[in-house]
Amino acid sequence: MSNAYDLKGKNKTIIALNKINLKIKPGEIFGLLGPNGAGKTTLVSILTTLLQPTSGYATIFGHNISKESWYVKENVGLMFGKEMIYYRLTGYRNLKFFCKIYGIKDYKRKINEIMKFLNLSEWLGQFVSNYSQGMKLKLALARVLLTEPKLLFLDEPMLGLDPNTVKEVIEILKDLNITIFLTSHQMNVVSKLCDRIAFLKEGTILNVDTQENFKKMISDEIKFQIKVSGNKNELVTHLNQLDFVRGINDEDGNIIISIDNENYLPKLLGFLKDYPVIHLNELRPTLEDVFIKLSR
Repeated sequence: MSNAYDLKGKNKTIIALNKINLKIKPGEIFGLLGPNGAGKTTLVSILTTLLQPTSGYATIFGHNISKESWYVKENVGLMFGKEMIYYRLTGYRNLKFFCKIYGIKDYKRKINEIMKFLNLSEWLGQFVSNYSQGMKLKLALARVLLTEPKLLFLDEPMLGLDPNTVKEVIEILKDLNITIFLTSHQMNVVSKLCDRIAFLKEGTILNVDTQENFKKMISDEIKFQIKVSGNKNELVTHLNQLDFVRGINDEDGNIIISIDNENYLPKLLGFLKDYPVIHLNELRPTLEDVFIKLSR
């Protein structure tokens, strides 16, 4: 699937999405990462029928999104952050208003159940202008969940939230047990939530894989942080003489050592037993490391 558009007043065509090919497994939480302007929001907009692709097609649970847009509207939820609610209404009136629009029956019971699930029951009668940022996000999520979607799209949902609220929302999303498609710049959110991840750059999917496999892409080398009591110069000198050591750095009084691969770990540990090591910690590559490397 591709998407392109012409710049007004300029003889130039922008390729927003270039031959995207993705397959999301039912029930998984799928993450889409990419720098600003990569095409993440464009892709979500097409998959939720807000935009039409220039070429190609997409299906959701076997239904073509262009030819059967009614199915998408009935079974897919979309949340663009917390700006999907009216601040001058109470939480209850917000949800009731949208229930009326969507034609949701027995809405009183559903509103109470969802607000209890999101720990917002006590705030139902309060004006949204009095809500915290995290509460506004959860109310926007409640609005989407009222339609009981089979697939939920979340586009940068947790920007500006404090760590405790992010952690709470992550647990809520895990407990939904539905298919979730998430775009985000927050590596901590993606790493704790997503089963698989796709990296999007300039409208092109670079790779799709699990977090662990992405981290292995960076290098086979393994890094360790070592701290010794007393003078560390002798240890550094002898480490430099080992043929399996790829590099040594000094960071804040700690020795950062890289070895070729995990097969050399027994040799390294055997070597270190003769030195006053008081701390040894493996430094694993992070999802942020992968993001930075693939975004270059």
